[in-house]
Amino acid sequence: MKENIKIAVVGLGYVGLPLARLFATKYSVVGFDINESRVESLNSGIDATLEVDEETLQKVLVKNGNEGTGLYCTSSLEDISNCNYFVLTVPTPVDKNNRPDLTPLYKSSESVGKVLKKGDVVIYESTVYPGVTEEQCVPVLERFSGLKFNEDFFVGYSPERINPGDKEHTVEKILKVTSGSTPEIGLKVDALYKSVITAGTHLAPSIKVAEAAKVIENSQRDINIAFVNELAKIFNLMNIDTQEVLKAAGTKWNFLPFKPGLVGGHCIGVDPYYLAQRAQEFGYHPEIILAGRRLNDSMGEYVASQVVKLMIKKGISVNGANLLMLGITFKENCPDVRNTKIVDVIRALKEYGIAVTIFDPLANIEEVKKEYKLTTIDSIPKEKFDAIVLGVAHKEFLKLNFSELQQSNSLLYDVKGVLGTIADNRL
Repeated sequence: MKENIKIAVVGLGYVGLPLARLFATKYSVVGFDINESRVESLNSGIDATLEVDEETLQKVLVKNGNEGTGLYCTSSLEDISNCNYFVLTVPTPVDKNNRPDLTPLYKSSESVGKVLKKGDVVIYESTVYPGVTEEQCVPVLERFSGLKFNEDFFVGYSPERINPGDKEHTVEKILKVTSGSTPEIGLKVDALYKSVITAGTHLAPSIKVAEAAKVIENSQRDINIAFVNELAKIFNLMNIDTQEVLKAAGTKWNFLPFKPGLVGGHCIGVDPYYLAQRAQEFGYHPEIILAGRRLNDSMGEYVASQVVKLMIKKGISVNGANLLMLGITFKENCPDVRNTKIVDVIRALKEYGIAVTIFDPLANIEEVKKEYKLTTIDSIPKEKFDAIVLGVAHKEFLKLNFSELQQSNSLLYDVKGVLGTIADNRL
C-alpha cells in the first residue's frame, strides 16, 4: 500500500458513512454527498440513519480534508480533487416498472470523472448486475476525465454488505469481496480493504464475478423468503400456525431458518430485478427469480386481507374502522423507509375504507410524507383503536401495553410474529 493514500467516499448514506468512518481510522478520508443538510449534520457529529453513533463519529471527524487521518464531510467536488482512491456507495434503486435505475451511479461517475487524475483508482460498491462497472460506468469516467481506462486510471468493485440497523454485524466484521480491473489493481483494492476489515477479504478473479456474487446474495434470500411466505398462505388455509411449523422443522441441522414477512428495503426487494434484467438482455427469462419477486410483492395486500377477515370474524365493522399501524420503516430498529412494504399494507387497508393512523418513532415524518404522501404521528396516540397491526418489530413497540390502545373487541395482528399469545393472529 502506498503511504499517500487519500480516499474519497462518494455517497454518505447507510453504506457510505460506516465505510468512510472505518477508513478514517487509518487514512485521510473525504466524504462527499450532494445533500448539503446531510453533510452539515455529519460534520456536527449527528447521523440521522443511526448507523454511526455520535461518540464514534466525533472521534474521526476533522475540520478540513488536509489534516491527515480522519474524516471530513463535504458537498464541494473540489474537496475530493486531491484524492487518489474514489469509493462510490450511491443507491441503485428500481423505477416504478421495476427496471434498474442507474441514474445515481451515472451522476456520481460524472462527478468523479471531473476530478479524476492519472493513477487514480475508482471502486464501486453499489449493487449492480454483472457488467455495469466496466460497460456502463467506465465510459462515463473516460468521457468526463479524458483519461484512458486501464492506462491512466483503474477501477475496482467491492460489493457492500451493510445490514442497516445491525449493531453486531458492522462493516469491519463482514468479510469483503474485492476485485480490480487488472490483477495488480485487484491486489491493491484487496489490500486497501484488508487493512481495515477485520473479518478479512476474498479477492474475486474479475469485476463481473464480484458483481454477480453480490446480486445473487439477496436474490437467494428473496427466493427463500418467498417460499416460506407461500407456506404461510397454505398453512393459514389449513388453520396451522406457520411459526410453529418452522420451529419444528428447524430442529433439523440443515434446515434454513427463514421466516415469512414483508420483503422491502434497498437490497432484497430490489436486487433480483437487476439480475432478471441482465438475464433477459441475454435472451433468458428467469422464472424462479421473478416468481419469488411476484409472491413477495403480493404480501402487503395479503396481510391487509387477513386483517380484514379477522376483523369481520370479530364483528368489527370494517368500513370506517380506526386502525393503528405500528411501524412504517422497512425493518426493525432502523429509520430507513426506502421501498418499505408496510406502505402496501396501508394502501390496501385504506381501500377497504379503514382509517389508518401510522406511528413510527424512528421514521422521519417529512421523508415519509415526501416519499409516500402518507402522514405519520410523532407520539403514541391516547385513543383506542378497532384494530392494531404490528408491522415492524421496533424494540420500543415490544414494551407497549397494547390493552391501553385496544377497544374491548379490538384486533391485534402481528406481522412479525414476535408478540406471542397476546396477538389474535400473526403472519
